[in-house]
Amino acid sequence: MFLQQSIKPENKFWKYILGSLILILASAVGQMPLLIAVIYKKFVDGGSLENFHFDETTLMTTLDKNTTLFLLLFSSLIALVGIFFVVKYLHQQTFKSIITSRSKIDWNRVAFAFLLWAAITIIITAVDYYMSPNDYVFNFKLIPFLILLLIGVIMIPIQTSVEEFVFRGYLMQGFANLSYNKWFPLLMTSVIFGVMHIANPEVQKLGYVTMVYYIGTGLFLGILTLMDDGMELSLGFHAANNLIGALLVTTDWSVFKTHSILKDISEPNAGFDIVLPVI
Repeated sequence: MFLQQSIKPENKFWKYILGSLILILASAVGQMPLLIAVIYKKFVDGGSLENFHFDETTLMTTLDKNTTLFLLLFSSLIALVGIFFVVKYLHQQTFKSIITSRSKIDWNRVAFAFLLWAAITIIITAVDYYMSPNDYVFNFKLIPFLILLLIGVIMIPIQTSVEEFVFRGYLMQGFANLSYNKWFPLLMTSVIFGVMHIANPEVQKLGYVTMVYYIGTGLFLGILTLMDDGMELSLGFHAANNLIGALLVTTDWSVFKTHSILKDISEPNAGFDIVLPVI
């Protein structure tokens, strides 16, 4: 069973606390290139530290959208190295053990979930565009979009996979070592997953009701992982949600501001918008 394969006497919960701190540090290190690039650009443009503000708007709008996206996602590469190190050397487990209980990763499951949710996302967007064409403007520019496509296909699955490795794999197994049941790991990882997104601009724009989406998605992906004894389905779903969303539609208030095909210019009503937030 997926959770049981990590439950060992030597896998004390303090190791998961230490491992989580290492992953937070790795992610912070991975965010430094974006910060350095923004500071450099500001100085090149004649700025100074006296009037420089380290806020979300400055970080997300100073550089070109594609450059910002790449550097934003770069931290996932460092986090991936960090989680591999933690699992292999701190917990003495194989990396596969936090992904699936099968003898090997089932890529057919990953592809199935990816294609299914990609198709649903495209259909939802197409229907909304047909019903409310005035809510969108055509945002497509060939060269920027091709660069976005290259960055997205390579980097976004890394970002989504790292989140799955951490929440549906590493932490879920960690809480299982603490509680010896399924419900506590499922609930804890879902809440933490949701809270991790609380600083996203989608939450600020749409309201805290968006947290229901984030925590609910965490619950859904956690249930998929537990019922299927592996996270292959959640890996595919998560990658499709963020990649197809980044390629299809952008907004001025989403965490991924991209050179997508369409731009949603509508004002969200009552805390809801058809644009699915990245997770």
